Amino acid sequence: MKTIKIGIASLDAYKARTLAIARGELTPKKDDPKIWFRSTESFARVLTEKNRALLTMIARQQPSSLEELGELTGRAPSNLSRTLKTMEQFGLVILHRGTRGRIRPEVPYQAIQLELTLA
Repeated sequence: MKTIKIGIASLDAYKARTLAIARGELTPKKDDPKIWFRSTESFARVLTEKNRALLTMIARQQPSSLEELGELTGRAPSNLSRTLKTMEQFGLVILHRGTRGRIRPEVPYQAIQLELTLA
């Protein structure tokens, strides 16, 4: 099962990590988070219960368009478009753009793992 790992780090901590990687002082491990949020609150705003259900629907049903996804979920394609664009910015979905503006959403993993470091 393919799992995407998400981490929480303040902007300063994330910048420090990125700069350390760029300077060669830190080598990311294979199992390090691939997606980062600034806070648990920002994570919760993007991955609400409704949006997690949307990701599950996409993964299971593999809709061929936003219109089909709208029919499956009862949500308007314009609402889905905004939500999925936000998720795409975080790397949670891939939006394949086709002919005549057709967009096919894809969830390229089966699970999300949240990592919270306390110390």
